[in-house]
Amino acid sequence: MARTREFDTEAAVSRAMELFWARGYEATSVRDLAQHLGIGQGSLYAAFGDKDGLYRAALEHYRTTLAAAALRSLEEEADARAAIRTLLTERIRIAVRSGGQGCLAVNAVCERLPQDAATRRTVRDMQDASREALTEVLRTAMERGEIAARRDPHTLAAFLVTFLNGLLVSSKITPDASALEPLVEVAVTALG
Repeated sequence: MARTREFDTEAAVSRAMELFWARGYEATSVRDLAQHLGIGQGSLYAAFGDKDGLYRAALEHYRTTLAAAALRSLEEEADARAAIRTLLTERIRIAVRSGGQGCLAVNAVCERLPQDAATRRTVRDMQDASREALTEVLRTAMERGEIAARRDPHTLAAFLVTFLNGLLVSSKITPDASALEPLVEVAVTALG
């Protein structure tokens, strides 16, 4: 008779996400994961297949929790510039934690691409969602006259996503929010 799983897989994925975020994929062993999650290696393999399966689950968890919450925050602010400023500033503050942990998605791209097509798809989906949400915020702001309509909202959104990726890499080099946050004002000024 098969034994029932004796741990919360969602909590395990969340804790694995934290470990992968702190150490990266390559520097995190299955043994590290099992110890961090408080489960046996056999249970880890039974639940997730292998380290790669758990990594994919952790990236997906990041996408559906932290990345999704960031996009929801765009909808909460009435003013487009304020919403974008808040989004960028909050991403910096998260990225500089723990001496410059960066962003799990950007870290994954830097560490796993171009070889890992599945990671590319997951992160591309996150970036597409960010670009679409920003495009909508910018389009609405242009319609209301908050932002000059001299640039294409999709292009501006793509710029902001690219800018944010650069900031998140920079946060690993210079894990100092006070040094990075002034750059957000430059990006907000580019909105027109």
